[in-house]
Amino acid sequence: MITTDMPLFLEGLTEAALITAQGRVLAANAAARALLGQDIEGAQLDAVIAHPAALEALEREDDGEGVELTGLGGARRHWLMRSAALSDGTSLIRFVDRSEARAAEQMRVDFVANASHELRTPLSTLIGYTETLREQSEDIDPETRDRFLSVVHDEARRMQRVVEDLISLSRIEAEKFTAPTDAVTLEPLIDQALEGERRTADERGSALLREVAPDLPRVAGDSGQIRQLIDNLLSNALRYGEPGTPVTVAAQPEGQMVRLSVADQGEGIAPDHVARVTERFYRVDTSRSRSLGGTGLGLSIVKHIVERHRGRLSIDSEVGRGTTVHVLLPVAES
Repeated sequence: MITTDMPLFLEGLTEAALITAQGRVLAANAAARALLGQDIEGAQLDAVIAHPAALEALEREDDGEGVELTGLGGARRHWLMRSAALSDGTSLIRFVDRSEARAAEQMRVDFVANASHELRTPLSTLIGYTETLREQSEDIDPETRDRFLSVVHDEARRMQRVVEDLISLSRIEAEKFTAPTDAVTLEPLIDQALEGERRTADERGSALLREVAPDLPRVAGDSGQIRQLIDNLLSNALRYGEPGTPVTVAAQPEGQMVRLSVADQGEGIAPDHVARVTERFYRVDTSRSRSLGGTGLGLSIVKHIVERHRGRLSIDSEVGRGTTVHVLLPVAES
């Protein structure tokens, strides 16, 4: 029997909850109705929770640590269902949403797998070439030896870049709850980044264009991370822009923010890839990215830096025309 205080008790719970007795739903809170249906009160429990694992656990009347349910309320939703007998003979059933925790765990698993793959590939190359150099040193001519050593050096540098980016990403994530407050002047950081990429741009025949508004306000930030952000965007634009086409770095005030943009004239990114290019190790074209020396972490690092600075990141891209990455950073307080 439901007391007058029971509905208030249920609505006070943050998770979806039901009161049941004899296989029937006696009461449900708003969260439960949103999950299982608006007209579930008075309905048979097996019609409301049409999930075999849930019904089996309820029949046992002992779910121990709870039962994991997948697909209830959506294909990617995950719940922990727990039930408890109440003193009046009814039962309380709660559904704890574990979707975010499961997604985070899957991201961790994917991250470890991707990082292992990124390191395993150059490591296999290193082992193969060094074993050849060691076992057949007397039969290898100097030209071939130099070529092998060049490959070993390049693969070692590739591993070093991946490890450095992983360490950098870890540091940024560790600081994400602390918003930087230093007043940072963008112009010298932009100039330093442009100068640092001058040689690469010359090799590709790409002009580096600078469009910085006069009297640009300072932004609230961490100068080292903002420089890293500009470096990553600029190197990405040069890497994926067509040789001989310009790369433009622009900065201008926009309300209480400063808009920093880096544009290339490359192949562009298809719409279904744009939303995912900031994921760790995600590549639109795996073979092309690796051949150009990308680690697959550059835009992920940019995303985390922008989030730490309480800014906004957006990507405009058109296949065949190029890509522009926009970053909005808050203006520093006077």
